[in-house]
Amino acid sequence: MNTPPLSRFSRFALRLETLLGLAAGLVLFAMMLLTFVDVVGRYVLNSSIPGGFEIQQIMMAMLIFAGLPLVSRRAEHVTVDLVDHALPARVRRAMRVIVELACAGLLLGLARLMWRKAGSVAAYGDTTTVLLIKYAPFAYAIFAFLLLAGVVHLINLFSPPRDGAAPPSEPL
Repeated sequence: MNTPPLSRFSRFALRLETLLGLAAGLVLFAMMLLTFVDVVGRYVLNSSIPGGFEIQQIMMAMLIFAGLPLVSRRAEHVTVDLVDHALPARVRRAMRVIVELACAGLLLGLARLMWRKAGSVAAYGDTTTVLLIKYAPFAYAIFAFLLLAGVVHLINLFSPPRDGAAPPSEPL
């Protein structure tokens, strides 16, 4: 069975998805490693990593916001579908459009606010307390992730619906 070649946009989206997934996985691994080394250092060597908590906070923010476009693209947000099965297909399609537009609007609005916040953080030169790491690059990264997630929801409007759920298994 031959599959049709992917469009340029689809190839780009797939690469971006892979890159974001890899980055999120690496950040999560780095967080695990930092926690392990910090705990071992604290209890075995009686010395923790200076600024370890600050690094963890930054990595946590990057992990959450880098994962947001992925979750949006794969339609893996937490959902409640108590009555969806009982609604006509037209109503379900209309609800999907409303939800995608609402998510896109909210995320793009948050991106706009984050752009402003990142600008003020950069202007003031805000840094972490212990390691003096500048916050501005991370604030701009959060802006980019929010913007990307908002755009993903707009793209989802024109894509076939994704359940995010696994196909039903065969009865036993």
